[in-house]
Formats: sequence, C-alpha cells, structure tokens
Amino acid sequence: MTRYIALLRGINISGKNKIAMPDLKNCFEDHGFYDVRTYLNSGNVLFSSDTEDDCYCSNKLKKIINHTFGFEIPVFVMKHDALMEILLHAPDWWGNDHKDMYDNMIFLMPSLSYETFYDEIGDPKKEYEKVFHHGQVVFWSYIRKDYQKTNWWSQTAKANCKNKITIRTANTIRKLLEIDDSYKNK
Repeated sequence: MTRYIALLRGINISGKNKIAMPDLKNCFEDHGFYDVRTYLNSGNVLFSSDTEDDCYCSNKLKKIINHTFGFEIPVFVMKHDALMEILLHAPDWWGNDHKDMYDNMIFLMPSLSYETFYDEIGDPKKEYEKVFHHGQVVFWSYIRKDYQKTNWWSQTAKANCKNKITIRTANTIRKLLEIDDSYKNK
C-alpha cells in the first residue's frame, strides 16, 4: 500500500465546483482507494492505494470526479513520502512562526515545468516575497500586509498556467501530515 495526498484545484470556491467532503471521501472509497481522510473543504484528501504511480492515481481521480460530480478539475497527487522529502529542502524562511509572513506551497502539475511556470509568472518582488523551488513544488512566502504589492499574488490567479498549479498554506500542509501521521500510528 502506498500513502498519497491528493490536492484538488478549484473546488468549493465562491459556490463553484461544489463537493461535500463526505461525498468526496465516499467517492474515493467507492473506487478502490483505502483509509481515506479529508481535511478542510478545499479538496485535500489523504488515501492509500495499491498502485505506486502518482500519475495513474491523478488521471484516475480526474475521471472519477468528472463522472461522479460532473466537472473537470486538476488533481495533484503526490506520495506522502515524496512530500516529506520535499519538506526537508524547505528554505529556512518558509513555514516558521513569523506572524507577518504568509507561507505557501505551490504544487506544479506534472506537465508544468518550473522554468515554464517562472517564465509566465515573472520575477517575485524581492522586497515583498520570496520563492524557492524544489521538485514539483515552489515555496512562496510574502509579507501579509503587502500581499497586493507582490507580483505572484495576482499572476498566479490570472496566468495561462493557473490550471496547472494548486496552492496550499504551510499550515494546511502541516495539518495534512499530522492527520496522516495519526493514521499511521493507529
């Protein structure tokens, strides 16, 4: 069994693409995934599968969600252990307790390279935001009170590649891993 984290992009936002988390959990279980847990109402799902292939799980989940709920959304799937490895490479400034900073993790769908993403989004404004890339993830932090002055805040929402990324806060990532660790320790 392989443990995964699935991040669904663009559900339950402003009344669009509504999926109740109990329905999403049941959907995963009905299609052969095990030990399914959800977190928040924004499409964070922890699950186990017999397959070792992230892309297979992602493609299967996209089809299942389209068939079950009637809309197409991007789904980013990563092995739990791969996310743990990526976090070992987080920069010192990311994910700490500085209340004035807002720490995010941008997940790049497998068809999107960091270079293409960066070329499209552009340079961060160094006085307001920091970025660091590792694997399929970009660590991105910005000063909370100055978020509207950042370059990436507006660009990630309107860029052509916006449907090839999904963003989660450091706190959400921590909570997902905490939930998963409690599952493993049962």
